[in-house]
Amino acid sequence: MAHQPDIAQVWELIEKIGICMLTTREGEALRARPMSAHAKPDENAIYFLADVRQHKEEIIRQTPSVGLAFADNGSYKYVSVTGHAEISNDRAKIKELWSTWAKAWWSGPDDPNIRLLRVDPVDAEYWDSPGKIISGIKMGVAALTGERPDLGRNRKVAM
Repeated sequence: MAHQPDIAQVWELIEKIGICMLTTREGEALRARPMSAHAKPDENAIYFLADVRQHKEEIIRQTPSVGLAFADNGSYKYVSVTGHAEISNDRAKIKELWSTWAKAWWSGPDDPNIRLLRVDPVDAEYWDSPGKIISGIKMGVAALTGERPDLGRNRKVAM
């Protein structure tokens, strides 16, 4: 069973970082693209608004296993999620997730080109460091002393 504080930390980092690289498999090739994530920990789901014209529906249907990579390079915080994805036309959830940012891609929440991509996390790994400055100092001290630096927490989590 996963440790609850670690699961909570994964969700917190996902919500804080917000943008991830969604990786899918197309035949033998891997393809990653940036996506805006809507974390719903109470549903154990991460949602995305997707465009039907980008053919994600066909790709996800063929291979529903996906990877999500969240990175906040400024604070040295990272999360990698493996999960199962599905695409739907759930108009109520699309309206719930609609934001001003979505207007850059679609005319409104009723735009027929919007689909809902849901990822149910299976497992995750996170790296949560004390930040760039502290990590830099610790790495400098480690280089001088020959000891391995403590750069924060790294955990693998079953979701």
